[in-house]
Amino acid sequence: MSQPIISVSGLRGVIGESLTPDVAARYVAAFAGSLPPGKVLVTRDGRATGPMVADAVRAAIAAAGRTPLDAGVAATPTAGVLVRSEGCVGGVQISASHNPAEYNGLKLFGDDGRIIPAPRGEEVKRRYIEGPIPWAPHSEVGVAETLADSTSEHLRLVLAIVDVERIRGRRFRVLLDANHGSGAVLGRQLLEELSCDVTVLGEAPTGLFQHLPEPTETNLTGVAGRGAAGGFDAVFCQDPDADRLAIIDAAGRYLGEELTLALCVEHQLRQTPGPIVSNCSSSRVTQDLAERHGVPFHRSAVGEANVVDAMLANGAVLGGEGAGGVIHPSVVLVRDSFVGMAMVLDAMASRGKTLAELADELPRYAIHKTKATLDPAQLAATLERMEKHFADATVDKMDGLRLDWPAERKWLLVRASNTEPIVRLIAEAPERPAAVAVCEEASSLIG
Repeated sequence: MSQPIISVSGLRGVIGESLTPDVAARYVAAFAGSLPPGKVLVTRDGRATGPMVADAVRAAIAAAGRTPLDAGVAATPTAGVLVRSEGCVGGVQISASHNPAEYNGLKLFGDDGRIIPAPRGEEVKRRYIEGPIPWAPHSEVGVAETLADSTSEHLRLVLAIVDVERIRGRRFRVLLDANHGSGAVLGRQLLEELSCDVTVLGEAPTGLFQHLPEPTETNLTGVAGRGAAGGFDAVFCQDPDADRLAIIDAAGRYLGEELTLALCVEHQLRQTPGPIVSNCSSSRVTQDLAERHGVPFHRSAVGEANVVDAMLANGAVLGGEGAGGVIHPSVVLVRDSFVGMAMVLDAMASRGKTLAELADELPRYAIHKTKATLDPAQLAATLERMEKHFADATVDKMDGLRLDWPAERKWLLVRASNTEPIVRLIAEAPERPAAVAVCEEASSLIG
């Protein structure tokens, strides 16, 4: 892997190959040099290479004539909160999210505390690739500062969206799997503030992951076993930068990431109804819940920045992505595992039901995901062929090709990868065979 993967809002790569101190410094300077004078927040998840990358990032911010504000290890949503609370002109979170340990990356924040939207990200990418990099003269080089308290404001905001005393009264037993990422820094505080009996796995933010970092069912088999054996009311599993949350119930059943958003949406709409947003690759269950409660549902293109754009445009009370990312506008416009944990516990407390009972009330679907090799030059013709083949479907071209069969509560999304000559196919239906069948039928048309 010789080149980093650059998205609209950040960069990631393999340390020593596609992500080096030089790459990190140039990319961050391309961002920082476009900002007005002021502080630029620097945070990192628990990855072992984080301190090294942070050194390069702080140096680049200072060399671009801005003031690096180092808050140490923090979750990605915490970074968004701190950008606002500390009056920063921008922020850089050092994280490769759920990628394996050899990866690291950079996520860029605007002064509004959200991941930068696509137009700004494209401009940073252009400056990084084409130059010039705006290094400051010696008289304008910034001096780094350190922030001692990184969690208090985020904790306050999360507690404000739930009934704290109601949750405290239940004295829930909770297992938190932080997997040696950044999640326990605030996670333990939050759960103890809610009077939970907390056990934390992988608390120290060392980056020495106890299992593969993406919180999938396969990767969390051992955690699920410990949860079932330990008599916990809920098991919460975070990815390394704690913006995603997967949930396991008291019996060790993996509810997953798709239902994280759904559980929170159902609770939100019982408390304060309003518009809901999720992206076009997320489960239909969120749309069903919005329709059940009689509120508007809006679908965005894939990507956190796109979800946030749609939330702002439609005045959403809650939004997110099916990959375990819940976004509450009253806390921060960033996917937030702490919001997810607090809202799920509040739902359990408010309705006097177990996590399993709440999950079993939700509409049930099965998602199937696959991919196929495709020359990018053939993409347009392939999608046109699929659209004609599935002539009975409702067509949406917001992001790739999405085909919906509302009467069957089934859909298919076909999107090209930004980094590989492949297309990804995601299908959902009430039963898994139907989801698999539509993916296979679509795959037969690729070529």
